[in-house]
Amino acid sequence: MKVICERAALLEAVNQVSGVVASRSPRPQLTCIKLTATNDAQGAELILSGTDAEIALSVRIGRVEVEQEGSSLVPADKLRQIVSAEDNEPTLTIESTGETTHIRGADAHFQLHGFDAADFPQLADFKEVSAGSAASPAAKSIFSLDAGTLDALIARTLFAAARENSRYAINGVLLVREGKKLDLIATDGRRLAKSHATIDSKGDAAQCILPSKALSMIQKLTADENELVHIAVTDNQAVIVFGEDPTDARATLSTNLVEGTFPPYEDVIPKDQDIKVTFNRDVLASAVKRAALLTNEESRGVRLAFNGGEKSLELSSRAPEMGEATINVELAGYDGNDIEIGFNPAFITDALKVINDSEVTIELKSGNKPGLFKAGGDFVYVVMPVNLS
Repeated sequence: MKVICERAALLEAVNQVSGVVASRSPRPQLTCIKLTATNDAQGAELILSGTDAEIALSVRIGRVEVEQEGSSLVPADKLRQIVSAEDNEPTLTIESTGETTHIRGADAHFQLHGFDAADFPQLADFKEVSAGSAASPAAKSIFSLDAGTLDALIARTLFAAARENSRYAINGVLLVREGKKLDLIATDGRRLAKSHATIDSKGDAAQCILPSKALSMIQKLTADENELVHIAVTDNQAVIVFGEDPTDARATLSTNLVEGTFPPYEDVIPKDQDIKVTFNRDVLASAVKRAALLTNEESRGVRLAFNGGEKSLELSSRAPEMGEATINVELAGYDGNDIEIGFNPAFITDALKVINDSEVTIELKSGNKPGLFKAGGDFVYVVMPVNLS
C-alpha cells in the first residue's frame, strides 16, 4: 500500500476512529487502526477503521492519491501521535510492506510495527445488514433523518443516562421508532429525559437500547446538520451511516445493542400535576447556579419556594460550616397553590443546558412528588425531589 493524503483530513479521521479503539485488549489488533487504500472508478480513497469488539467505526477520506492499493494495521495511539506531531506538513505519505508501515513527511520518517491486516475483524456493512443474509435476518427497521435532528435528540437525553449502573439497561438510551415518530429516552433512576422528533421515513416500528458510547460518537461525527443519517436496527445491532447514499457513506458506525429491559418510562412521567410555573430559561439557570455555590456533598439540595400571589421564586441553599444563599426570581407565569420543593441543582442545570427554547415550564404536584420540566413541545424531563430536612 502507498498513499499520499492531506494531513488535516487524516488527523480528523484518526481522531474520530481512535474514539472507538480499545485502549487495552488481549487482542492487540483491537488497539489498532486499519488503513485501506483503494482506487477504482469512483476515485481514490483511504478508509480508516477501528473497533473494540462492541462498537466499530469506518471513516473515508477522499482527498488522497493512491499509488498502490492495499491495507495495513497500525497501533492507533502512535498513529495519532505521529500525525499530530507533523503539524507543519500539508501532506503525509503512508506506505506499508507486510506488517510494517512507513509514514513520511518532508524531513521525517516513522516506521511502525503493526499486524497483519487480515487479522482485523470484519465490520458490519449497512447494505448487508439492511438486506440480511443466510446467517442473519434483514434489519427489522430502517429509517433516515438529518444529522441536526439526531444530534439534538441525543443532546437532550444522553446526559440523563446512568453511568456504570448495575442495571445495564439504563446505562444506554432507549430508541423508540413508530412510523414517523422517533423518541429517545434516558434515565439514571433519579431523573428521566425524553426527547421527540418527527421524521420523514416510514417503515416498521423498532425499540432498542443504544450504548452511551455509540451516541457520543454520533455527536462527534455530526459535521453538517443537514447531512442525511441512515439507521438500520437488527435484534442485536444498530448500524448508522452518514451521507446521502448509504452505500457510499462518509462514515459508518456499528454498535451492539444494550441487553436488558428498559424501565416503563411512560409510568414515570407525571400526568396529574396541578401547579404550572413558566420561567425564562437563562434567568432560572443563573439563579440555580448561584444557589448551588453553597451546597456540598452532604447538603446537595436547593430549596425552591414558589409564591403564586407574587409570581416569585425564592431559591435557598445551606451548607454547614459554609453558609447560606438566597436568590429571588420573578416568574413569567404561575398557576396553582404555593409550594416548596427541593432539587439537586446539577439535575436542573444539566437540563437547562440542552434546552434551546427561552421559555421553560415546570409542572408540580407536591413537595415530595417529582417535578416535570417541559420545553418546546418535544422535550420532557422528570426530576425526583430531594429531602431538605
